[in-house]
Amino acid sequence: MAAAPVSDALVFFGATGDLAYKQIFPALQALVVRERLSVPIIGVAKAGWGLEQLRERARASIQEHGTFDEEHFQRLCQLLRYVDGDYREPKTFSRVREALGGAKRPLHYLAIPPSLFATVVEGLAQASCLKQARVVVEKPFGRDLVSARELNETLHRFLPESAIFRIDHFLGKEPVQNLLFFRFANVFLEPIWNRQHVRSVQVTLAESFGVQGRGAFYEEVGAIRDVLQNHLLQVVGLLTMDAPFCSDPENLRDEKARVFKAMRSLDPASVVRGQFRGYRGERGVSPTSQVETFAAVRLFIDSWRWADVPFYIRSGKCLPTTATEVFVELNHPPRPIFEESSLAAPNSVRFRLGPDVLISIGARAKRPGGVMRGEDVDLVAIQHPGGTMKPYERLLGDAMHGDVSLFARQEAVEEAWRVVDPVVGGTTPLYEYEPGTWGPREADALIAPHGTWRPALCPSGRAELPEAAHPEATGDAMTAMH
Repeated sequence: MAAAPVSDALVFFGATGDLAYKQIFPALQALVVRERLSVPIIGVAKAGWGLEQLRERARASIQEHGTFDEEHFQRLCQLLRYVDGDYREPKTFSRVREALGGAKRPLHYLAIPPSLFATVVEGLAQASCLKQARVVVEKPFGRDLVSARELNETLHRFLPESAIFRIDHFLGKEPVQNLLFFRFANVFLEPIWNRQHVRSVQVTLAESFGVQGRGAFYEEVGAIRDVLQNHLLQVVGLLTMDAPFCSDPENLRDEKARVFKAMRSLDPASVVRGQFRGYRGERGVSPTSQVETFAAVRLFIDSWRWADVPFYIRSGKCLPTTATEVFVELNHPPRPIFEESSLAAPNSVRFRLGPDVLISIGARAKRPGGVMRGEDVDLVAIQHPGGTMKPYERLLGDAMHGDVSLFARQEAVEEAWRVVDPVVGGTTPLYEYEPGTWGPREADALIAPHGTWRPALCPSGRAELPEAAHPEATGDAMTAMH
């Protein structure tokens, strides 16, 4: 297959914003260092700035959030351009067209609120900036299935699907890449990677911090919209998809889309929402907020490979540690042979996806001595830091080269919203939990038919044990908050 043409300019809207400061400028600098970026970079915003102010903003950003080197920074500065203007004014896009000069295949990156996507894309089209162009849009891609479809229709008025790159920075993380590679570069998992051998699957995205001053934003999204509909369902997709028949990016996205179509829409009875104590006192948060900061769900995939295997997914803020893990529990042996408890832990496969990479196999081995008794051991296949290539560096570089592998396609986005649509918008009870615990005890009841939540590993490699997960509460233990 012929290589896609490389974009010959990068235009990023929202150049003075928080995302640009924390993520985009360090990613651009890293791309320059790796010699993957040598085309004009045009920042666009309405801040009353000039080019020198943008360069100083870039310097401060890279010094705080990246790896600063004066020589490489000067190379980045030589590529930077700046257009100041209102996104609702046609003359702003005329100036963008002028700044592009002779560029024919620009990449437009919209690091702006989704409510402005249509305005900016229409402005670019009217200024003749979309011919042979690509457009990268940030999440959240809609708020529900209806709004996602409307947004897709708007983008398709001006762009073919092949030119739309829906970014999910989670898919650019090295550990997530390793999950995909490990599955399809090795053959030993395939015979057991199905309903005949897998008893259940757990996916945990835990954050030890709260909303960090972004209460007003979080009031608009909540845990289900923020991470479950996108990050975590994407991980489940990579975990459960069949192998693409070749390395073409569209084949990989075909297989992932097929899994999303097989996912059963969530049953409200299989969802537990929680809110950490103190959230309602955060700046920008309603004192009567019903927004969840924790969510646990039971999901099923109605495919031949995964029918009836429960997928337990949880995510929350103010939990005991910050980590993302997948835990695949295999079936017990048909019957115990040795003189030990039949309650011994079954075999398992663990993928630690953050903050570092860990892939391990949980097995049973004999203890030293004269008695045939065993102990649980972890056979570590790989363990190392998360890698030096940050998500935005990888994803922006891929978009510049037209590689769609790690970007969501329209049908997958809409299917993901179909899955969560029955439970967004506060349709289920909300339970309070104490910061530093593993969420409300109702989440334990959700998984009880298949055991208990496996504790995620803390950064030191030790499990964060859940002994103190549910402190004694007065009265109703954990009372529903509505």
